[in-house]
Amino acid sequence: MAATKDPRPCSIADALALVGEKYSLLVLREVCLGNGRFDQLVRNIGAPRDILATRLRRLVDAGILTKRTYSERPQRFEYRPTQAGLELEPVLLTLMEWGNRHLRKDDRPMVVEHICGHELVPLVTCQACGDPVQHEDLTPHPQSPGWTVTGPTAA
Repeated sequence: MAATKDPRPCSIADALALVGEKYSLLVLREVCLGNGRFDQLVRNIGAPRDILATRLRRLVDAGILTKRTYSERPQRFEYRPTQAGLELEPVLLTLMEWGNRHLRKDDRPMVVEHICGHELVPLVTCQACGDPVQHEDLTPHPQSPGWTVTGPTAA
C-alpha cells in the first residue's frame, strides 16, 4: 500500500514535532529536576552545545520553557518549565517507569518520591471514573474528516 500524501491528523505527531527531537525530553527532565543552567544541561545530558542551544530555543519558542537572565557579565541564562512544560512531567515519569520496568529492571538510575512518602509509580487513570486505563477498555473515535481507525476513507 502506498503512503498517503497527507498522514493521519494526530496530536501525538504534533507533540512529537516539538518534544520528539533528540535531547528535547532530556532537557525537560533536567529543567524539571531544577537544573536549568546551560552548563548543567550540557553536563547532565551530554548533548553537543550547538544542538542543545537549538533545542532550548525551540522549547522556549514553543512555550514549554522560559528563559531568564541570571548573570549580566557574562550574560547567562537559566531555563524553567512553563505550565505547558510542567504538564509534560507526567509523560516523563510514565516513560521513566516504563524504562525501569522493561529496560533497567535491577538497575534503576532514579527513584521519585511522592509527597505521601512512598515511591511514585505513575498510573494513567480515567478522569471521569478513576479506573486505570487498559488497552482493552479503549475505543478510538477519529474526529478528523475523511479518516477512520484503519486509515483514510476513499475519496
